Amino acid sequence: MRILITGANGQVGMALRRTLTNPSFECRFTDREELDMRDEEAVRETTLSFRPDVVVNCAAYTAVDKAEDDTQACVEINQDAVRVLAEACSSINARFIHISTDYVYHNKVNRPLREDDPTDPQSVYARTKLAGEKEALSACAKTTILRTSWVFGLEGANFVRTMVRLGGDRDQLSVVADQIGAPTYADDIAGAILHIIESPELKPGTYNYAGLGIASWYDFAKAIMEIYGLSCEVKPIPTTSYPTPAARPHYSVLDLTKAQNAGFTFRHWRDALVDFKASDATS
Repeated sequence: MRILITGANGQVGMALRRTLTNPSFECRFTDREELDMRDEEAVRETTLSFRPDVVVNCAAYTAVDKAEDDTQACVEINQDAVRVLAEACSSINARFIHISTDYVYHNKVNRPLREDDPTDPQSVYARTKLAGEKEALSACAKTTILRTSWVFGLEGANFVRTMVRLGGDRDQLSVVADQIGAPTYADDIAGAILHIIESPELKPGTYNYAGLGIASWYDFAKAIMEIYGLSCEVKPIPTTSYPTPAARPHYSVLDLTKAQNAGFTFRHWRDALVDFKASDATS
């Protein structure tokens, strides 16, 4: 089986390098140094020349606040490139797996969010991610979308890395306590992608995938300090005390029922954080 992975040096892409080890897989990992996702012809040609059975799109413009002033790049990467990939997949009868985000909901429904709940993206990043979903589903009938949340991986910058660094340097930190979601380990997302790849009978469409449990960023930060043995005190603050250019959902806990019924496996985000710490070469 031939598998093309874009965004291969990001958090999920690097996790896929550790996960897609089946000797029957012929994987091609591409990242921005090799494949500029803003170059539609290059994206199309790379896909069609490799002729994969599966394309996994981990590439995304994820600088949420920067995107507010960089709309064109965000559209080109999160929307246009997704369309090109999906069209190429359709033309060669390949399956398309696309990673999306909890930010597309932002709908003030204070219960776990289902895949068919209304979407109401409130930032450039969120709007372009939702537009990319729609492009993919329209262009390729074999599209599977994973909406995930609060991703942390062994490579790259993320909330865990930031908290560990600041927790080692400071005696006290203030962290937002009124944004609620579920942290998700990149290696677990990679496992979910492997499940899709190895399940040709899986019905295409949109699936939520996240860590089990519920947390605020404050809860997450407290757990990081505890698990890393850091003495830094974490104090809760409201979102209004930490304004950002892009709006964040106040509640984006994902309902996982559909994915559970489709055979995906999950674990609590705290258990994943313990594994992250055990695998963290910097700890």
